[in-house]
Amino acid sequence: MSAVFEPIAPRLAPIKTEGPVPWVRANLFGDWKSSLTTLVLIGLALLYLPPLLDWALWRAVLQPDAEACQQARGTGACWGAIVEKHRLVIFGRYPFGDQWRPLLATVLLVALLVASCTRPLWSRWLVLLWVVGLAAFFVLMAGGVFGLEEVPTDRWGGLPLTIMLATLSIALAFPLAILVALGRRSHLTAIRTVCTLYVELIRGVPLISVLFMASFMFPLFMPQGVTIDVLLRVLVGITLFAAAYMAEVIRGGLQAIPNGQVEAAQSIGLSYWQTQRKIVLPQALAMVVPGIMNNFISIFKDTSLVTIVSLYELTGATGIAFADADWRPFKIEAYLFITAIYFAFCFAMSRYSLWIERQLNRSKTR
Repeated sequence: MSAVFEPIAPRLAPIKTEGPVPWVRANLFGDWKSSLTTLVLIGLALLYLPPLLDWALWRAVLQPDAEACQQARGTGACWGAIVEKHRLVIFGRYPFGDQWRPLLATVLLVALLVASCTRPLWSRWLVLLWVVGLAAFFVLMAGGVFGLEEVPTDRWGGLPLTIMLATLSIALAFPLAILVALGRRSHLTAIRTVCTLYVELIRGVPLISVLFMASFMFPLFMPQGVTIDVLLRVLVGITLFAAAYMAEVIRGGLQAIPNGQVEAAQSIGLSYWQTQRKIVLPQALAMVVPGIMNNFISIFKDTSLVTIVSLYELTGATGIAFADADWRPFKIEAYLFITAIYFAFCFAMSRYSLWIERQLNRSKTR
């Protein structure tokens, strides 16, 4: 008689592997070291979290009342100071009646950034959208056309200036960094020397010095009567500084590519630029995504240094807003507010970097 196959009914796993309890067991109490660390952190939270919540929430003053904030000083936070000064913090010295313009310009620029990070929207139309979007941004901010009042760049400030400087610096520094990284590996001595001198010179000085030179020293070398807007000079300074650091990150990725791949590309007749564009750069950039994103986050935070050249971005605008004697004692609440803004943007960039890494790792797991 022939045997008949009878499948065994599925049985439940002896130990549950999904859900919050297994996650806590695996991640917080996996071994004695992890358990000890978890217990210490819980103890610190129980010690410091209640008074922090008491200061930040239960005793906090939410109304923009300076007298009430003074009475609660030392015992409760004065979030009313943010309510009172938030427009000056976010928009800086931009004319009060026209602050809808930087608001709309910022929303437009953030929408372009989100669209650029959305894979289904990647197409040639996105480049045209960026051109139109940036033109609309500067029209809204500068004015002088379509009946909009002209606003000089030294009145720009706050969050719009921070996002604009970071976005354009990153967009301009990235291709420049690729060229410099390729130049440092070039067999032509002149190109390699120029790229090396550029990187070493820029990395040898702090960003404050670069901004100071761009704002105060560079105009001294210009012909009499010729001036360049300080915002443009600062943008160029940040771009050159960021490109020098990013070039070294990309050069590390280029050095990780085996020479055999380059030789194989040459053997099938690919030119130098075809080899770099189709073989070397895609692999090199994929290897250094964390380092590149780290530079992007650093650029975003380094925009706070432009205050030294009288461009009051988010941090500088906060200093102006709380120069008022009535609200000066509550600067800590103001800096916590802008810290939350910086963290939101930096955390979003970090999460996007992890998403890119997961997408690139799919090809390695096939």
